[in-house]
Amino acid sequence: MLNQKQYNILIFIGIIGFVYLLKLFYLQVIDTTYSDLSKSNTVHKLTVFPYRGLIRDRHDKMMVMNMPVYDLMVIPKEVNMTDTISFASLLGLNMVEFRQKLKDARKYSKLKPSIFIPTLSNEDFARIQDALVDNTGFYVNSRSVRTYPEPAAANVMGYIGEISPKQLLSIKNNEYRSGDFIGLSGLEKQYETVMRGKRGVKYVLVDVRGVEKGSFLDGAYDTASVAGEDIRTSIDYKLQTYGEKLMKNKQGSIVAIEPSTGEILCMVSSASYDPNLLVGKNFSKSYRSLVNDSLLPLYNRAIQATYPPGSIFKIIESLIGLQEKVIDSNTSLPCNKSIINCHNHGPTIGMRGALKHSCNPYYYVLFNRILQRGTSHNIFVDAERGFDTWRYYVTSFGLSTALGIDLPNEKNGRVPSNAYFDRAYGDKRWAFSTIFSLGIGQGEILVVPIQMANLAAIIANRGYYYIPHLIKQIGGKDSIPQKYKEKHYTKIDAEYFPTLVNAMTDVVESGTAYRSKIKGVVFGGKTGTAQNPMGEDHSVFVAFAPRDNPKIALAVYVENAGFGDKWAAPLASLMIEKYLNDTITRQEIEKKIIDKNINLYNAKLREVLMIKAGVNTRKEGDLLVRQYFREKMSKVRKKTKH
Repeated sequence: MLNQKQYNILIFIGIIGFVYLLKLFYLQVIDTTYSDLSKSNTVHKLTVFPYRGLIRDRHDKMMVMNMPVYDLMVIPKEVNMTDTISFASLLGLNMVEFRQKLKDARKYSKLKPSIFIPTLSNEDFARIQDALVDNTGFYVNSRSVRTYPEPAAANVMGYIGEISPKQLLSIKNNEYRSGDFIGLSGLEKQYETVMRGKRGVKYVLVDVRGVEKGSFLDGAYDTASVAGEDIRTSIDYKLQTYGEKLMKNKQGSIVAIEPSTGEILCMVSSASYDPNLLVGKNFSKSYRSLVNDSLLPLYNRAIQATYPPGSIFKIIESLIGLQEKVIDSNTSLPCNKSIINCHNHGPTIGMRGALKHSCNPYYYVLFNRILQRGTSHNIFVDAERGFDTWRYYVTSFGLSTALGIDLPNEKNGRVPSNAYFDRAYGDKRWAFSTIFSLGIGQGEILVVPIQMANLAAIIANRGYYYIPHLIKQIGGKDSIPQKYKEKHYTKIDAEYFPTLVNAMTDVVESGTAYRSKIKGVVFGGKTGTAQNPMGEDHSVFVAFAPRDNPKIALAVYVENAGFGDKWAAPLASLMIEKYLNDTITRQEIEKKIIDKNINLYNAKLREVLMIKAGVNTRKEGDLLVRQYFREKMSKVRKKTKH
């Protein structure tokens, strides 16, 4: 038996149920509004893609912008075409391609929309817009792709592309879907989570002819997209574009750093490419072309290429010798060419003079003193102990490990270890005489250009560095990770760095780089010529400027260009002058650098050698070029070495 309270509750529930039944009866039987709507319209769910964050340089100059494009979408079940051949032709497809795309769409889903043709331009959309009325099942969805005001800094900025099935499987959350774009290299990849934004959804009514009739239920179920954050980089766009101009038709890199912050002012990798090539529907074709280019334009030499450092390594060698007190700043040693080759130079007074003239015998003896300290009667044990000490100092300069720049795929370089030589020669079977070439930056040691620019920054700072980085602001705020604000000190006492600063100043004022002086600017540098078994030697130079309170530190590598003082040093001095003075007074040197076409020279040389040898394949030609340069440089090294 129900009590009064329970009886009242049942009556209330019954009234509510009766009201709902009446409402349903009215909607389904009496009111035909919704049935008429369903007969004449369908609801399309459109993805509202967010605007990707923009990229600016340190002075707020726009480097990467967004450009509107359109994806042609298809819902296979709704497809009804009046003239398939004409429609396919309008889309730039033959019938085989058209049918295959439609087959792929059906395979994905007959009911859900998928991309039929991605990233149509405004012109493409205008051309097909009217045809969409007569060919139902197709509609357009707007999004944006990247565009670049000037074709510079391609390897720094990176590029975006459609996410691959493999990437989709590796991403655990639901932030990406098939057809989405994602950063694939450079800053686009590094700061993907910051710049990508958040997609939205829009529901629109579309009639049977595919014409939009307005939003569904006044947008009640729509969600707005959220734009990605803009980023401000440390790049000086003017310096970057000037560096790329100087490196045109050459292979190599320029890396410039602000020593007081670790901010990268420019990062030139040559050969490079126009980043606008990897935008829109021609992405795949352009990408294949760039991948197959023998000059490797997609390869960021500044952080991925490894080279012997050559004579610029004498900077570190000098500091280790001073720290370990096997020499002092006044120690002089004879230039004995019978122990190792050297070029003709004036008297080397002390370590400062040895660095000024890049005296090989001096650093041969210095490396011997560092390794063979007489700590054991066994020469091999003695060498291992000395080598461990040497390596302890060398790695404190940021060598043999990735520095941690905010770009993907940075290489480590290599500073060999005791274990490395044990594997190569056997335990207790190597000593100074086996590895002496390390003392002049040759042999098994390899560095990455950014590490050498960082070395210049260390000397500029008199003993410490900040991890080089490209980010300056995120979303208009100072959002630099803490690791980029911390000082990293070498294992060399600060008291020894002024001697190196003075010695590197001598290099420019009256030493191996004297032809690269800048009027009114006192700066320090060091030339290097890195041996290259694949061809002519690499031209190398590191520098910081001005000497006091340096504003820029940089490294220049020009592959297959020969001596460091001939190409890398004057090129670096032009970069310094441009950055400090915003003008160039030595136009004749600038013209000489710009006009130098090392790539063309090597190509012509290969052609001549192939004709002489009677071979016809590129591979055989490359082998002939390498042999030519090996023979040429073996003769040159007997006479001179920087």
